[in-house]
Amino acid sequence: MTPMPVQIDPADTAWVLTASALVLAMIVPGLALFYGGLVRGKNVLGTIMQSFVILCAVSLLWILFGYSLAFGPDKWGVIGGLDWAGLREVGLAPHPGYGPTIPHQAFMVFQMMFAAITPALLP
Repeated sequence: MTPMPVQIDPADTAWVLTASALVLAMIVPGLALFYGGLVRGKNVLGTIMQSFVILCAVSLLWILFGYSLAFGPDKWGVIGGLDWAGLREVGLAPHPGYGPTIPHQAFMVFQMMFAAITPALLP
């Protein structure tokens, strides 16, 4: 089996970014308005702000450490290292293992959206 060539495909990139935007729409306004509708009027703003704060906090943590620990170069077969902390070496060139036809940053954003919606589903 020959390895897939590492080259950016605009259609694949557009689809990954569209899917990322759809997941973002599930968090804000989707979950924010859903949770806002489950509480009394005086608590609506608080529950909507929870969704925003969760999105911001998880996005920051994902960029600083999370992506590197989840997808970075393997350490002991258990966890990724901090080689990609702060998105060091995560650029616009495709990664042959994770997405040979999309930019590495697009893959990171797609995974970040799922990392952000997971804690937002808990309240």
